[in-house]
Amino acid sequence: MKVVEQIKKPIYKEMELFEEKFTESMSSKVALLNRITHFIVNRKGKQMRPMFVFLVAKLTGNGKINERTYRGASVIELIHTATLVHDDVVDDSNKRRGFFSINALWKNKIAVLVGDYLLSKGLLLSIENEDFDLLKIISVAVREMSQGELLQIEKSRDLDITEAVYYEIIRQKTATLLAACCAMGAQSVGAPEEDVKKMHQFGELLGMAFQIKDDLFDYGDHQIGKPRGIDIKEKKMTLPLIYTLNKVDSKERRGIINTIKNHNTDKAKVKALIAQVKSEGGLDFAIQKMEAYKKQALALLEEFPKNEYRSALALMLNYVTERKI
Repeated sequence: MKVVEQIKKPIYKEMELFEEKFTESMSSKVALLNRITHFIVNRKGKQMRPMFVFLVAKLTGNGKINERTYRGASVIELIHTATLVHDDVVDDSNKRRGFFSINALWKNKIAVLVGDYLLSKGLLLSIENEDFDLLKIISVAVREMSQGELLQIEKSRDLDITEAVYYEIIRQKTATLLAACCAMGAQSVGAPEEDVKKMHQFGELLGMAFQIKDDLFDYGDHQIGKPRGIDIKEKKMTLPLIYTLNKVDSKERRGIINTIKNHNTDKAKVKALIAQVKSEGGLDFAIQKMEAYKKQALALLEEFPKNEYRSALALMLNYVTERKI
């Protein structure tokens, strides 16, 4: 059995029902919009975020969930999908999960409007059902995600990202949404405030580990979801690179910055930079940090009752740090 199927096993029925509810939540009276949302639904990813919502809800709600849990999962997925649609426009990306992106098929203007529509649908789903506590969780996450993206753009211009700034960027950009998923699950079943906070922290730690793993793919040897060296090409300062820049002398540092700024499309120079990062121990350092976040997340999880939901979340934690794509 694949790992994702194993993780999904304790919430299989809930995920099936969620898919129906999620498709319903996107419906509209505009034929073009329905055609595009149908395209989105049929090309969905692993749906990790709704899985977090359901697993945490079951863990903190004594195995029970309710309609608020389904709405919370739908809001997360609607808003996450909206941000992906907008990201593809911003990055001028023609592919998403191996398929053509919405902006590639229907142009930027339509893609931006579809993203806006999904965002409004998510907000209205919460407002119409008076789920203001759930709306607050996701609204804070969207604010953080936007700030993280802008902070990364600002810092990549000067390539002056310190290790501390890097952690703040990935916390906002990636970890905050996974933290929201976990908090949303606990909040939806009326878990004690302390448990909601613990689950938020668990999601954040897992998200940090997830992003560092993503950074490591830039230096990998296998064919993965993104091309090798793509972060260097896009002038993104990842943890292995930051570690290397802090370790080398000023002359080597200038050479690395020159490669990133002026020769980031030169395959030979990028390959040499990747080799340098490896030899300076940049990858080992990043792996060490990822494992530390994973350990902290696992320790938090162990404060909850041992059952199939906790085991599935522990499995998810292993999956995001050991995945090959």
